[in-house]
Amino acid sequence: MKSYIQVELGKRVRFFRKIKGYSQEEFAEKIGIATNTLSSIETGNAFMTAVTLEKISDILNVRPKELFSFETESEEYMYDFVKNHLELVKTNSERLKVIYNFVKNIV
Repeated sequence: MKSYIQVELGKRVRFFRKIKGYSQEEFAEKIGIATNTLSSIETGNAFMTAVTLEKISDILNVRPKELFSFETESEEYMYDFVKNHLELVKTNSERLKVIYNFVKNIV
């Protein structure tokens, strides 16, 4: 049976992974687990070890508490988050293309 924490934590991992522009395959390789294990974590069907959690946090460059923050963020927080991370996107043409196409399609 899936627990609330497993499901919500998996959603947060998937959310941050996609923001960073990693495919499941790329990200699983970076953290040293199988792609199907990452998929199970992201869907809440499996929980991760503390070591895996630490690797996820390090590679995604987010604090563990951000992964466990399940509340809906305020609009001001979301705006500041996007604005602050745009500086990181500026130096990576692939990520910039992803963000550009995303914004272009929602505006």
